[in-house]
Amino acid sequence: MRKSRNPNLMLFKIKVLHTVIWAFFVLTILYILYAGIMNRISPLLWIAISLIIVEGIILLIDGGRCPLTRLGEEYTNKTDIGFDIFLPKWVAKYNKTIFTTLYCIGVIIVIYRILT
Repeated sequence: MRKSRNPNLMLFKIKVLHTVIWAFFVLTILYILYAGIMNRISPLLWIAISLIIVEGIILLIDGGRCPLTRLGEEYTNKTDIGFDIFLPKWVAKYNKTIFTTLYCIGVIIVIYRILT
């Protein structure tokens, strides 16, 4: 655990930042799904798809974990699921499965829309 004047405050800040970034990416994935369903192929859609690809690469480089999780571990010894984000434990546990599935469905629908 990293020495800090107030490790609880640092962990709280990490949790807030992590939650905001998570929400941004969830909204991005939902937008991709929406755009595919509604056949709204646009430059914004391609930017959204690219952002999720970049996020995936970052997670792969870091062994499937968010860099903020690793940072949060430096401020606490309690590293159970979801310790670093304001989410229900079951969402934190299945986060990648849920949103990777939605992303893939969205991209498949987009590809279908482009090809038909």
